Amino acid sequence: MAQVLEFRLPDLGEGLTEAEIVRWLVEVGDVVAVDQPVVEVETAKAMVDVPCPYAGVVTARFGEEGSELPVGAPLITVAVGAAAPGGSTEASTGSTEASTGSAGGSGNVLVGYGTSEAPARRRRVRPTPAVPAAANGRSVAAEPVGEPDGGPRAQTAGRDASGAVATARVDESGATAAGRAGAPEAVADGPVPVISPLVRRLARENGLDLKELSGSGPDGLILRADVEYALRAAAVQTRTAPVPAATPATAPATTATTPGETRVPLKGVRGAVADKLSRSRTEIPDATCWVDADATELMRARAAMNATGAPKISLLALLARICTAALSRFPELNSTVDTAAREIVRLDAVHLGFAAQTERGLVVPVVKDAHTRDAEALSEEFARLTEAARTGTLTPADLTGGTFTLNNYGVFGVDGSTPIINHPEAAMLGVGRIVPKPWVHEGELAVRQVVQLSLTFDHRVCDGGTAGGFLRYVADCVEQPAVLLRTL
Repeated sequence: MAQVLEFRLPDLGEGLTEAEIVRWLVEVGDVVAVDQPVVEVETAKAMVDVPCPYAGVVTARFGEEGSELPVGAPLITVAVGAAAPGGSTEASTGSTEASTGSAGGSGNVLVGYGTSEAPARRRRVRPTPAVPAAANGRSVAAEPVGEPDGGPRAQTAGRDASGAVATARVDESGATAAGRAGAPEAVADGPVPVISPLVRRLARENGLDLKELSGSGPDGLILRADVEYALRAAAVQTRTAPVPAATPATAPATTATTPGETRVPLKGVRGAVADKLSRSRTEIPDATCWVDADATELMRARAAMNATGAPKISLLALLARICTAALSRFPELNSTVDTAAREIVRLDAVHLGFAAQTERGLVVPVVKDAHTRDAEALSEEFARLTEAARTGTLTPADLTGGTFTLNNYGVFGVDGSTPIINHPEAAMLGVGRIVPKPWVHEGELAVRQVVQLSLTFDHRVCDGGTAGGFLRYVADCVEQPAVLLRTL
């Protein structure tokens, strides 16, 4: 007898709540091993291959390529111990143990599953009423429901140590023996065990029949959390449906409505950027100051460095080194604001983000501990992250944790900009194109390489004097790179 386990989209970390299916890596009927990638998804941060913690035969896939799934939605179901298509039984003794948590777990660590072994927890076990006979005429008994103490919801299936849900059992003919996880159970006629009128109103406003729910409170009392979980489960079930193995799954990137109108969904990277920029403009009282600087000497210094035969130093790396030196003098700008506590949190480490335009949209990779790196190390890290951005292989860790952002919009051929701060940071330095311009140098008019620098800053963390001092120091280093020697 095979056990069908349902693998749900795990929490991919960094507060991500949904992901878009880019490409299925398995078909229904395929045999999968523990930790084998089964689907490639795109989050608001990066492309991720999602490994399955079970070994067995894929019995169903949920969601089409191009569709979005929320965290916790079903991805696939796997029959553990089922016969492979060729007729041989899948040897899954050790794999099954890893899947069900009876022995060590999946080696991959995604939030929500994949730890070595789940810690022991006391669980309340509540018996469930018998399930009516299945369609094939065989009577089926429901499994007891295991639920953590104080859990917000009741389920018709137990949850294993890896966090996934064992939703059904399959007999030799492949018939399903239990319903999907989270499916409500019918209760006998009589008063509904609900005390709170708010719970009743919430269910009534959403057209939910409380008699179809099993409460997780004392003596089956239906709590608000039970209603909210049922509503979420209904929404997920509406958005996700099994996809036949041979069905081509492609979703259009745009949706045409009326003639002359095309709608582009704000999802994936673009949706995440829209949310972050909107939040930045809503929460942060930003201000911008700018200055023109003569970058001729900086360009000469870079040319001299690269003429030595050593690894090439990028202009972005030199500007980054200038930024870290400036932040050591003006630490107010390497901070964030805790709005709940009404406190400014100054940060010791400088994790420098830089804006990169890719085919997937604007991303901001982060150079961790930039203040500890010299120009050569910064060049190497910028090159690595830029290549990963172009190929779509940046990880969520590469795109989070920034404390200050450097935005080189000069690559687009523009001189100036007023960039929006990358929330929750406190400032962003913008760099325009470096072009020959007439400039007064040593009392005479000359043609020099001129660049416009702009600083957008959170006015809550500092006043204009601090922001102006930071920007003036950056401009001085651009005009006279020897100024950096004072901080090296």
